[in-house]
Amino acid sequence: MNLDLLIKGGLIFDGYGLEPYEADIGISGDKIAFINKKSKIRSQQFNHSYTSFKKEGRRGFDRVIEAEGLSVAPGFIDTHAHSEFTLLADPRAEGKICQGITTEINGNCGLSAAPLYGEALEQRETDLAELGIEERWSTFKEYYEILKKGISLNFVTLAGHGNIRACITGYKDKTLTLSEIKKMKGLLRKAISEGAVGISTGLIYPPGIYSTTEELTEIAKCCNKLIFASHMRSEGDELLESIKEIIRIGREADIKVHISHIKTSGKKNWYKIDDAVLLIEKAREKGIEITCDRYPYNASSTDLDTMLPSWAYEGGAEEELKKLKNLDCQKTMKKEILNEYYRKGYWESINIASVSSKKNRWMEGKSIAYIASRKTSKPIDILFQILIEEKLRASAIFSVMKEDNLRRFLSLPYIMIGTDSSARCDSGPTHKGKPHPRGYGSFPRFLGKHIREERIMSMGKAIQKITMLPARTFSIKKRGAIKKGYFADIVVFDQGKIIDRATYNEPFLKPKGIYYVIINGLPAVWEGRLTGVNAGKILRHGR
Repeated sequence: MNLDLLIKGGLIFDGYGLEPYEADIGISGDKIAFINKKSKIRSQQFNHSYTSFKKEGRRGFDRVIEAEGLSVAPGFIDTHAHSEFTLLADPRAEGKICQGITTEINGNCGLSAAPLYGEALEQRETDLAELGIEERWSTFKEYYEILKKGISLNFVTLAGHGNIRACITGYKDKTLTLSEIKKMKGLLRKAISEGAVGISTGLIYPPGIYSTTEELTEIAKCCNKLIFASHMRSEGDELLESIKEIIRIGREADIKVHISHIKTSGKKNWYKIDDAVLLIEKAREKGIEITCDRYPYNASSTDLDTMLPSWAYEGGAEEELKKLKNLDCQKTMKKEILNEYYRKGYWESINIASVSSKKNRWMEGKSIAYIASRKTSKPIDILFQILIEEKLRASAIFSVMKEDNLRRFLSLPYIMIGTDSSARCDSGPTHKGKPHPRGYGSFPRFLGKHIREERIMSMGKAIQKITMLPARTFSIKKRGAIKKGYFADIVVFDQGKIIDRATYNEPFLKPKGIYYVIINGLPAVWEGRLTGVNAGKILRHGR
């Protein structure tokens, strides 16, 4: 047997949730060649022509990982990523690789790389321009031709309902005709034929916010036995009603359903966790396949303009800006916002994560309350000022969740881990602002804080939650487990040291305790250092 890499003497967590065992793992090409608890491998068994690890200007890598005293697991699967554009701008994905992520599920919250034409493309032009992306495409097939030039981790995607609806009807607040729904179903079928593993929705964002349950159910039927993932209509005041809608779609469309970044948002809604869990578990008992994901933090992050009432979004970004500048519209919006977000200390809980202008760069990392005090203005006025000056190109971090509820969600066997973040790097076009630290810390935080320190479950069950469970949920073949013949996506880490370091003020800090990350048989991290090797693959449905 010719081997390219040997991992010797590690404690193997194979992804199935069972007790770990010590073994050697042999890798040949991009596959696991063997797992042997009593292996005695001689150096002459290695493939002496092996040069894949070599990189221009650097020494060749050793071929043996001495893993005694370390833990070995399948590569971690990020069930909720937003990297479709940042990977084109910078394929290194350092923030994901350094925390042991070897595969991402993209296309979440109704936004995917394709289909992309008409108003859907127009809405994305600013994103593409800011990242310096010159290529344009309409379909997943065309997008993959660009992406396959080189990425550092495996790429899986859902098809965004928001993309599909915007391609057909733009950003209008309307009930769709049967003809329009038929066209949307055609686009979804094409996306699936090109590799999408299901559909996602973003029901607080335009145009998903305008959809009806009937529309979503009818379109979901196209996915057959794939998956319907949803950023629900509400994660706070209407949380329970929103969960019921997802369950209904799963039942009526006969499809697996998945709740994105499940939470109880807002102090007045924290008590709803028992009812939320009960709804989900009763549905599961009745045979509805329902799962969720969650990042291990009690603050969320999204676009700042999500604080506006839904009618403000109609017509797209340009129309939204016009409404923001119209004094009558502004007055109505402010009244609605203040009625919704009235609790004491609310404005202190919102920190600006990113802006697009140099003029307002000082605001990044600061709360709206602090910015308002600096400008001797009211927080609500600052909100509108930022949105207008930044032309909506502003994001924020919202500290609205309860730590006990977070631990409860993370402990449930059907809830996986997702960063809810795009892939970023320590330099280059994706190194901007003060984004949520989840982009660099989610998986080490889960394993270090919640598993090692808080012991919410065994390490074996935790590894299953971030490997085999998401692989099965999203129909990813031959990954998520350490098994002979499976692809060699592997993480070698120290159980006693693994922990996140990224903070809200310093979100680009790499974690500790992860020493090797192997993707498709090649090293993305070697002896704790990123290698720059682009070994990622595009993983399509049905292949």
